Amino acid sequence: MSEQNANEPKLSPVEGHKSEGRFLRGTLPEEIADPAVEHLSDANKSLIKFHGSYQQEDRDARKTRAKPGVGKAYMFMIRLKLPGGKLTADQYLAMDDICGEFANGTLRLTTRQSIQFHGVLKGNLKATMAAINASLVTTLGACGDVNRNVLSCPAPLPDATRAQMMADCAAVAERLAPKAGKQSYHEVWLNGTPMNFGDATDAATVEPLYGKTYLPRKFKAAFALPHDNCTDILAQCLGYLAITEGGKPVGYNLFAGGGQGQTNSQPDTYPLMAQPVGFIELGEVLPAAEGILKLFRDHGNRADRKRARLKYVMKDWGVEKFRDVFYRDYFAGPRRDPREAPITGLDLHHGWQSMGAGKFFLGLSVENGRIKDEGTLRMRSGLRAIVAKYKCEARITAQQDIMLCGFSMADRAGVDSMLNEYGIPRPETLSQVQRWSMACPAVPTCPLALTESERVLPDVVKQLGSVLTDLGLSDELVSVRMTGCPNGCARPYQSEVGIVGRGGTNYTLYIGGDTYGRRLNAEVEDRVPIGQIVPKLAKVFTAYKAERTTGEAFGDYCDRVGLAKLKELVGATA
Repeated sequence: MSEQNANEPKLSPVEGHKSEGRFLRGTLPEEIADPAVEHLSDANKSLIKFHGSYQQEDRDARKTRAKPGVGKAYMFMIRLKLPGGKLTADQYLAMDDICGEFANGTLRLTTRQSIQFHGVLKGNLKATMAAINASLVTTLGACGDVNRNVLSCPAPLPDATRAQMMADCAAVAERLAPKAGKQSYHEVWLNGTPMNFGDATDAATVEPLYGKTYLPRKFKAAFALPHDNCTDILAQCLGYLAITEGGKPVGYNLFAGGGQGQTNSQPDTYPLMAQPVGFIELGEVLPAAEGILKLFRDHGNRADRKRARLKYVMKDWGVEKFRDVFYRDYFAGPRRDPREAPITGLDLHHGWQSMGAGKFFLGLSVENGRIKDEGTLRMRSGLRAIVAKYKCEARITAQQDIMLCGFSMADRAGVDSMLNEYGIPRPETLSQVQRWSMACPAVPTCPLALTESERVLPDVVKQLGSVLTDLGLSDELVSVRMTGCPNGCARPYQSEVGIVGRGGTNYTLYIGGDTYGRRLNAEVEDRVPIGQIVPKLAKVFTAYKAERTTGEAFGDYCDRVGLAKLKELVGATA
């Protein structure tokens, strides 16, 4: 690493891994080819994230180890880079093949419109990556300190603005992709020509956006509509809110500085909502993306990774200074005020809907994003059969659901019959709280998890659904999101009910966010045993039924009555 000024804070170890990693190559080819070790060195464990993979451990296997700390069951998660969540029929079938041959037999839909494979062994890493790339899908930049998967409303409705957003989404993803990192990626996984990235390499030439050490941490971008914030743009580092005139797209309100993660016992870490920066025209989408990313690259915290997100630059500077620096140093276009365009809705895009021109898509709810066969629910087999028969395109949503696209009217009866055959529920048969719930994978695959999440949320949702039914509130839209740690991968801090892992079987309970992603919730009680979560929530919902105003949503009620009242209702201890 380069020499530091004695007055500057010491850089984090990951900065060293990036600086010395030869533009993401490191010694990955050598370590991956070595059958003698089942895991990677710390440096390569950092670098492989940029390639779309995390080294993990099967934490369930700890229970059967002969000795504590001996014989860890190492495995890897691989994540796709899918701008806008789009897959052709052949690509979806290829991903299904891969999860059966190399992973744990499931496809995991993510809250960033992607797919994860879990349980891949080190010896299968290269074959898995090769199979993914053979289908013309990549994993480069799905993880790591670069721009992550770019989100856009995936619904193929006959709407010029949505079509523009999807095109801009793909363009931003392409523009912000690593350049030298792509060459390293091909060498490591696809037997590409080894690149000579020596010390003399001009970083500004081979990696013009990122330089030698890439970003301080991850960078997330999304596109949405004012009446359909299905990508939660206020939770993103960079958000584009589409502005239309006469039914045609004319530009975007640009937002920056959103983010979810925080760290327990560190009060200077917290979730934040993105702030409005200004209005940009359609031709300024890419310069704006580059400008915000470069601002983060140059001013983000590289010493403390817990505060290394763009949101802290926005928070520490304030929105006016952020705007001043952006327009002065990073964006050549004119400074325009944001247009008046409040967020007013969020569509899950469930059920049958028209695409126009006689075509239809079907939006299906996938519980916590896990496509699997289990008991009478054979979702993985059923989706495969439908895609194989009808050659329909698949699109992943930011709510962990899936759309199958391109059916004719004549196809619909046959598709409905196949849903029945494989036990796949139609969204309209599910409770609202189930449709609006999300969870991160947590235990057993995520090394950061402090508690369970995906495996326990279904029971919590079932209990809560019974409470809402008994109160006559089953038709209310209530978003419930659970994570196994405070990093916030399922965006729990914007939901009306957020349940965040604290340790063991205890969770921190947050209440009062907004179904449409416009407001953060508040911590109501810490260290709540999982068995007490629904009984405590039942008291709040009982008060909501008795005291709400006409048409008042649950989150709005909680925000109105205030944190002190909520704490009193749940019996929070000091």
